[in-house]
Formats: sequence, C-alpha cells, structure tokens
Amino acid sequence: MTVLPLAFLMGIVAGLRTFMAPAAVSWAAHRGAIDVAHARMAFMGWRFTPWIFTLLAATELVLDQLPSTPSRTVPPQFGARLVSGALCGATIGSGDGMAIVGALAGAVGTVAGTLGGARARAGMAAAFGSDRPAALIEDVIAIAAAICIAWACGTR
Repeated sequence: MTVLPLAFLMGIVAGLRTFMAPAAVSWAAHRGAIDVAHARMAFMGWRFTPWIFTLLAATELVLDQLPSTPSRTVPPQFGARLVSGALCGATIGSGDGMAIVGALAGAVGTVAGTLGGARARAGMAAAFGSDRPAALIEDVIAIAAAICIAWACGTR
C-alpha cells in the first residue's frame, strides 16, 4: 500500500510550492505512470493539463522571489496549497481506487509541508541573512522531490 506515503510526500511538495506537485503528478498521469484513464481524475492525464500546471509552476517559481509575495501561511495561499495537495493525493490514489484516502493523505502532507517549509525557510533566511538563497534552495528541493515522487508512482 504505497499510495499513502506517495500521496503524503507529494502533499509536502504542494506545501512547498503550490503548483510543483500537480505539475509532476499530471506529467506522471499523462505518461501513464499513474493510471487515471477510467478514474474521476482522468483530466490530470489529458494532453494539455501537464503543460498548464508546468506553466503555473514556473510562474510560481518567479513570483516567489518577489518581496511582495504573501506568506504561504495566510488563508488564501494555505487553502490553495491544501487543494493542490488533495488533488495530487487523489490522483495518485485513483489508480488503486483510493482517491479519497489519497486526497486526505495529500492534504495532511500539505499541512506538514506548508508549516515545516515556512519554518525551514525562515531559519535558512536568518542563517544566510537573506531570503533569496533560502528560496532557491527550497525551489531545488521541491523540484527534485516532485520528480522523484512522480517517478516512484510509476514504479509501484
């Protein structure tokens, strides 16, 4: 039963970067690594879905560097991350008929990723004396984790 850990971990990624997780999951679904062909989450594997999420993820990486970007813990940003994590978890779980359980695991992972990521980034920013290096390190971690978790979805 690898759905729960994968959904939880992808939720953590959603907590770090809202659109990075759905970009990775939609590419995995599009490539057939996650079987969503006959599930309610089939739209995650459609032809243009990965491109849309990739564009949103790239935009988010740029906007996150701006000083005017609000904290991830304010309600609108936190809510968007929860939806993103639940969507990814549901998609990962849908191939095994566990969409609801996957969504819950993804949402729990998102809470951990959002709060833990904010704390880790604040600590790194204090250590560096600047937020930019901390943000870039967080970007790299989110990208690498999303790719590894999406790859693991295809090997289960």
